[in-house]
Amino acid sequence: MILPKPRLHRDIVCQQAVELVTDYLEGALSRSQRRRFERHLRDCPHCTEYLAQIHRAITLTGSIGPSDLTEQMQDEFIELYRRWQRGADDS
Repeated sequence: MILPKPRLHRDIVCQQAVELVTDYLEGALSRSQRRRFERHLRDCPHCTEYLAQIHRAITLTGSIGPSDLTEQMQDEFIELYRRWQRGADDS
């Protein structure tokens, strides 16, 4: 039976990695945080894929403007925003 290697206290887990993705992409992590994040990515294909998905989403959304959306899509986004705003106002 192969036991998993013990995790060091300074290792990060997937939830922490997900929380750090934006800062990583923006270059806002300290050197030690970046190393810990990249070490986690080396061993975690799920977080590596998540990082790639977020990077693609940022790339795509940076190139989409209102004129690229159909009228129906614009209406759906507006309604989605209004529902979100009503929920935020209830807090």
